[in-house]
Amino acid sequence: MKIGISTWVWTSPLRDEDVARLVPHIAALGFDWIELPIERPAAFDYAQAARLIEVHGLGVSVCAVVGADRDLSHPDAAVRANGMAYLRHCIEAAQLLGAPTVVGPLYAAVGRTWRMGTEERARLLDQIAAHLRELAAYAAARGVALAIEPLNRFETSVINTVAQALELLERVDHPACGLLLDTFHMNIEERAFDQALRQAGAYLRHVHACENDRGAPGSGHVPWTEVGTALRAIGYHGPLVIESFAAEVAAIARAAAIWRPLADSPDALARAGLRFLREHPALLGTAA
Repeated sequence: MKIGISTWVWTSPLRDEDVARLVPHIAALGFDWIELPIERPAAFDYAQAARLIEVHGLGVSVCAVVGADRDLSHPDAAVRANGMAYLRHCIEAAQLLGAPTVVGPLYAAVGRTWRMGTEERARLLDQIAAHLRELAAYAAARGVALAIEPLNRFETSVINTVAQALELLERVDHPACGLLLDTFHMNIEERAFDQALRQAGAYLRHVHACENDRGAPGSGHVPWTEVGTALRAIGYHGPLVIESFAAEVAAIARAAAIWRPLADSPDALARAGLRFLREHPALLGTAA
């Protein structure tokens, strides 16, 4: 099983010195995979990071950070164009890093919510799908795939559930555009983990293994037996990546509403989460 962790557990935004410190540290902790958020384009050297990641034998994914000025759902064409440019940059970065996937809520800005009628929603999904189809083709030509992430209702009103994500993916209709599911968001929005994961099926390319409070997996009430059983049933072969956030980093703590430490330290969270995922019987064998 490939088990990974996001560098957001320790720091934000990611810089060269962070990469130099965290890649060997994450490997030494026993992880198989590292997830690199790109908050500021070219804030760290992708080729240099790729060499370090290869030396330490880690897999890697890129997490896109979609803010108000990078929003493919926005009515302003200039904002959408900026979002397209940013996501193309993330795809190019993934290619340089050797990452197979760019993940995240690629379709809309985190934190932008509004009430939509049926017709408005249909028009919006068509608009987003056209952009994602173009990006998926751009990604496929570079050996990269996209994985869109449903977020909870407090972070977006566009895609909250697997069913809504599949509605968008059917419009995109490109093999290089799939799905990321995050158990934190699923805990809020899905009626049953098993049903949602099975519904995702072959579209599922990436999983964020997160507890209901964003703490270490195994420390809360996410039904991991149900999660593991469903992942095996659909033949999931991607990584399980712990995504949590450092309460000490003001910008990311505010964005993710992390108002208190989720563990004694980032390392404590990482170790506890890794140990739980490695040892949980239902999760064993879910990834090659």
